[in-house]
Amino acid sequence: MLRVIALLIFCGTYLPQLQAQTDSLQNEYRQSFPDKFFLWPVLKKRQQSFEVDNKEDQIGKLNYKPNSSFNAGVGMYLFEVGVELTFAVPIDDRSTNTYGASDVRDLQSNFLGKNWGVDLYTQKYSGFYVANPNQGPSSPDAFIKRSDIELRNTGMNVLYSLNKEKFSLKASYNYSERQLKSAGSFIVTGTVNTFRLQADSAVLPSVNLASSASTPNFRQFRYTALSVAPGYTYTLIYKSFFLNGVLSIGPAHYWLMDTGKDGNARYDISINTFADVRVALGYNGDRIFGGMSFITQSRNIHFEEVQFANANYTFKLMVGYRFREVGILKKRATDYIPK
Repeated sequence: MLRVIALLIFCGTYLPQLQAQTDSLQNEYRQSFPDKFFLWPVLKKRQQSFEVDNKEDQIGKLNYKPNSSFNAGVGMYLFEVGVELTFAVPIDDRSTNTYGASDVRDLQSNFLGKNWGVDLYTQKYSGFYVANPNQGPSSPDAFIKRSDIELRNTGMNVLYSLNKEKFSLKASYNYSERQLKSAGSFIVTGTVNTFRLQADSAVLPSVNLASSASTPNFRQFRYTALSVAPGYTYTLIYKSFFLNGVLSIGPAHYWLMDTGKDGNARYDISINTFADVRVALGYNGDRIFGGMSFITQSRNIHFEEVQFANANYTFKLMVGYRFREVGILKKRATDYIPK
């Protein structure tokens, strides 16, 4: 009984002091804007590309990219929820004639907390071109066009920061907070996703008959991946300007399926690599904020004689202004959730 009383006295005496110290430390390094709502125009580009290579052949690495455009729109941070609405900028006929046409459906959602971030995405790309045509078979056009290739990618990335007292992810990527002093943090990134690629003809063709026997004639490839990657992030502050970098590299477990020359499906498992790289640069003042960010996740996979790599990147450019909340704008999204 005396131990219980002593424990209650300790919790009542020292825990509030520890919480106060934590809050004071956060106020020293991080600033929030609870009485402001934000508006900003935004320009962004999202793209999924892949590379294939066969060491047994002399064809070299083929780099496939879609002919995708930028998206332009507007974003807002209201009721403590950030939303962006963008539309694709039309591609001119000259670009379509050169690189071919691509049908892109790319939906992404991002959620940022005090020390964590979640990215949800589903992507469907149809129509690719070989960005380095000199490496592939000869073609009458400047670029080899593959309208038959279709790619689907769905998954989730979770990033957790271990230093929530001094470091803010929000400050560099959605500006709902401001980093006041330079600080960094060790992080852990976890991902899970499914990827499917299919085509009407060989994705990795052979340039000569002598080596065609060793060239996997795969027209369908699928994997499910689970990865955990440790890393580090740091934000450098100079007055109201900032520069942030994130790097996570770790192993990934893949469940693979591909179709070979005989048309039969083959299944395998593999452990390869995953990398998450993020860079943000900008200005974050009391009222005006803006900057650019670049986020990419890449995977490298080996199966049979093939080296396969795919990368998903997002580039964003934005500038915005904070307004003082009035009336109903002072509400929070949680106020509308039934208790």
